Amino acid sequence: MSERKETVKKLRKKGFQFKKEHKNPEGGLSEKGRKAYNRATGGNLKRPQPEGGSRRDSFCARMKGMKKKLTSKETANDPDSRINKSLRKWNC
Repeated sequence: MSERKETVKKLRKKGFQFKKEHKNPEGGLSEKGRKAYNRATGGNLKRPQPEGGSRRDSFCARMKGMKKKLTSKETANDPDSRINKSLRKWNC
């Protein structure tokens, strides 16, 4: 099973599921979504870092790889897809 599926499974066991208000319409999670995720998992999600830095470089490298390998051509070329919105938000 993939790592992402395992993570989603663990979150659902804890009773956590992303709701519409947790998602930012411009891509990524809203402040409310990050707080809910952190509460449910004990994680430490932070805001996007579009101005630069090591977090941004790492995020951009991971997401570009995901976009290339895990999305369909339609999704990869759709400017309103979640992955493209988040890449824009991080200035990738």
